Amino acid sequence: MYATKDWLKASWHAGRDMLRPVAGGPAANPIRAKQEVPVMVPIRALGPSYRERIAQHLLQLEPADRYLRFGYAANDEQIRRYVEQLDFDRDEIFGIYNRRLELIAVAHLAFSQHPEYQHCAEFGVSVLKKARGRGFGARLFERAVMHARNEGVNMVFIHALSENTAMLRIARNAGATVRRDGSESEAYLQIVPGSLDSRMAEIVEQQFAEVDYQIKKQAKQFWDFLASVQEVRSGVRDARHQSAE
Repeated sequence: MYATKDWLKASWHAGRDMLRPVAGGPAANPIRAKQEVPVMVPIRALGPSYRERIAQHLLQLEPADRYLRFGYAANDEQIRRYVEQLDFDRDEIFGIYNRRLELIAVAHLAFSQHPEYQHCAEFGVSVLKKARGRGFGARLFERAVMHARNEGVNMVFIHALSENTAMLRIARNAGATVRRDGSESEAYLQIVPGSLDSRMAEIVEQQFAEVDYQIKKQAKQFWDFLASVQEVRSGVRDARHQSAE
C-alpha cells in the first residue's frame, strides 16, 4: 500500500516537473505569466543505430558553432571520427527531433573512465541555428543531470571556451560554479543522489519522448506517401497533356 502511494506521488511530481515553460516563466517575466503555456519537450535517448543521424546533425553546424562545440575548428572528417568513437554502452546521448524527424539538438553525457573520478560526468551540447532561443540546451542539461543522478554521479562538468556564453549561462542558471582560465572555462555542478522522484521522472520523460517520436514517424510516413501520390498524379496529368498535343 505504501509502495503504491509512493509510486503515485513520484509520478505526480515527475509529470509536474516536466510541465514547465521551455524558456522563461512567471518568475522570470511576471507580465507574461498569464500567457505562458507549459510545454513538454520530448528528449529521446539515442542508441548506436542513430550514429549517422548524429553525424548529420553535427555536420550541419556552421564553422563558428563547431568551434564552440568542440573547442577547435572541427572539419567533416574530425566530426565523423568523433561520432564513430561514441561509446553508447558507457555514455548517454540525448536528442530532440522536430516534426520532420530531424535532430535539431543533441547532448552528450560522457562518464569518466578514471577510477578516481568514476562519479563524474562531462556534458556537451549542440543546437542547430534554426532551433535556438527555445531553451533546448537548458532542457537537455536538465535531462542529462537527471540521468547522471540516477546513475550515481555526484558531479557534472562542462568544459567550454570562455566565449561560449550560451553554454556557460546554462551552467550558471543551473547553479554550477564556473571558473575561467584564459580562453577556456570549466563549470562544475554538484548534484544530489537519485531518488524515487528522479527515477520516475526519467521513466516518464523517456516514455513521452518515445511516443512523440513514433507519432512524428507515422506522420512523416503519411505525408511522404501523399507526396508520392501527388507526384504520380502530376506525372499522369503531364502525360495526358502531352498525348493531347
